[in-house]
Amino acid sequence: MVNKEQPLNIYLMGIGGTGMGAFAGLLKQSGHHVFGSDNAVYSPMKEKLAEWGISYKTPYHEHNLPESCDLVIIGNVIRRDNSEAQSVVARNLPHDSFPSALNKLFLKNSVPIVASGTHGKTTCSALLAHTLFKANFDPGFLVGGIPINFGESFRAPGSSGRPFVVEGDEYDTAYFDKRPKFIHYAPQFLLVTSLEFDHGDIYRDLDAVISAFASLMKTMTKQEVIVVNSDDENIKRALKQADCQAAINSYGKRAIIRPRT
Repeated sequence: MVNKEQPLNIYLMGIGGTGMGAFAGLLKQSGHHVFGSDNAVYSPMKEKLAEWGISYKTPYHEHNLPESCDLVIIGNVIRRDNSEAQSVVARNLPHDSFPSALNKLFLKNSVPIVASGTHGKTTCSALLAHTLFKANFDPGFLVGGIPINFGESFRAPGSSGRPFVVEGDEYDTAYFDKRPKFIHYAPQFLLVTSLEFDHGDIYRDLDAVISAFASLMKTMTKQEVIVVNSDDENIKRALKQADCQAAINSYGKRAIIRPRT
């Protein structure tokens, strides 16, 4: 378990969201003391947080914040003018975004396997986690659905160095970090299922989405692997723009394999 010997007191702003709520559950499962806040918390996250023994306060208010804590995780639903966010800054409380905290607390001690793309992230993440678990790799994972065989949308890895499967979301990170979430995950293995225009509230056009994926691909080294859908022309554009060094494997009608050297 990550940091099991040194549990942290962690406060999550936006804890009622599906991603943040699942992250809260993962942190609690890993031995941390977890609590938080939201404007309101609805089913099914309301029941899940109660099941996990995680308390929270509603609505947002600066008085919700504890006198001290080890880390405040600020969800991307939080705006700069949120009273709690302003209090975090004024009190100089240690804080981070959800993707960055996920990387620091879990992915850096694991083998990150990131499933990205406009479609299919949740399904592919669940299948990857299931396959690795059945193959006795004892993986961790955080996905946007609840795989039937696990019964939860998260699992802490059995020990350091194990695979950790996560959905690579291209949405922005936080009000103080407008980079895509997936840029924080430093994948050793990256799956790209499809690439289309999406998230029109933060991307001006398809070219901007392609550039976001290219920025992730460009970070990968020749020791790492990207698996892509060979029939998606926009993925090919992203690969060309990235000029990445990673080994490229693909699936589809025009699948290719370029071994690592």
